Amino acid sequence: MNTDKTLPLAGIRVIEFTHMVMGPTCGLILADLGAEVIKIEPIAGDNTRKLLGSGAGFFGTFNRNKKSLAVDVKDPRGREIVLRLVGQADVFSENFKGGTMDKLGFGYAALSRLNSGLVYVSHKGFLPGPYEHRTALDEVVQMMGGLAYMTGPEGRPLRAGTSVNDIMGGMFGAIGALAALQERHRTGRGQEVQSALFENNVFLVAQHMTQFAVTGKPASPMPSRISAWAVYDVFNVKDGEQIFLAAVSDTQWALMCDEFGFADLKADPRLASNNARVQARDWMMPLLRERFAALGAAELGARFEKIGLPYAPITRPQDLLDDPHLLATGGLAPVTLPADASGAGRTVDTRTALLPLTLGGERLGLRCAPPALGQDTYDILAGLGFSADEIEQFCHAQVVKTPQAAEAATA
Repeated sequence: MNTDKTLPLAGIRVIEFTHMVMGPTCGLILADLGAEVIKIEPIAGDNTRKLLGSGAGFFGTFNRNKKSLAVDVKDPRGREIVLRLVGQADVFSENFKGGTMDKLGFGYAALSRLNSGLVYVSHKGFLPGPYEHRTALDEVVQMMGGLAYMTGPEGRPLRAGTSVNDIMGGMFGAIGALAALQERHRTGRGQEVQSALFENNVFLVAQHMTQFAVTGKPASPMPSRISAWAVYDVFNVKDGEQIFLAAVSDTQWALMCDEFGFADLKADPRLASNNARVQARDWMMPLLRERFAALGAAELGARFEKIGLPYAPITRPQDLLDDPHLLATGGLAPVTLPADASGAGRTVDTRTALLPLTLGGERLGLRCAPPALGQDTYDILAGLGFSADEIEQFCHAQVVKTPQAAEAATA
């Protein structure tokens, strides 16, 4: 595993003023790349620490390799702490509603005067324009950005099953931050970077926009589209199992027919090419479904793998925690989530998915688990020059919170 000293962003300090998924994803990427990411949290903690249901995994997933500073930024003393940090920072990242940062004195104009080299990353619902006043969520932009239409059946728009725009929006925020840091090498000055959910979603469906421009025909939703490949579907097979099977070229079609003894289909002139098979799907697919239905998913997968054809089991997210490929290649890292970061009110031992890339043949690993609320408050304040007495006074006045202070308050 890489250490801080060997990681690309070692020495870069990021002040993260974010919550939920989009902003924390940006900080996660920068932290995994070696930056020191200090997460600014309210005294009560980031709300995602307490979420249940589909939000129970937010904090534990997107806040590893970070430090937690719990501070009341509405108190002038708390704002001064943040401003001292910003004066020593390289990147400031935020994803709050427009105007919130300006009211707190943490807008780009104010912070860039304090630190001209600061790269300021804003994650919003929309880039500046007619929609920028609207409140956006991942689901909102999926609906208005064409993705829900493409995902669901006709008349039933359906959001994607994960926070695709939030996560990718954070990724583009990180990409923008890296580009701005590189430009700072030449100019000595920082700049503002903006990333937005809606524009991210438009990028995701851009291929379908171009498809319409090229063909003159609207793209059909995925469940009713005309596939470019003849065999490219989910099959119901033995014992109620399902498996995705594909044969996307004439060579793959021939291999499949040979492997499963479909000599009649291979010889049928109506199925001689991929395009011909696409046009014959109405009668060809029922035949294939009938023939594959007697075989088990494991056998089908093994035989497709043997001849080099694409296939996939239908996997649930929880199954990936024990995926043999991820375990063998280091794609998962063991992590202990603190009680106030698990959404369950208790410590949780699990595995977490690492960034899907390698540098020099190595995965970017886990250096520290998602922090407990205020876990690093004392050390950060001491590093800013505050004395032990001053820190104790801040804790007593509830300007900041440390785990020790929290324990004393509940004792």
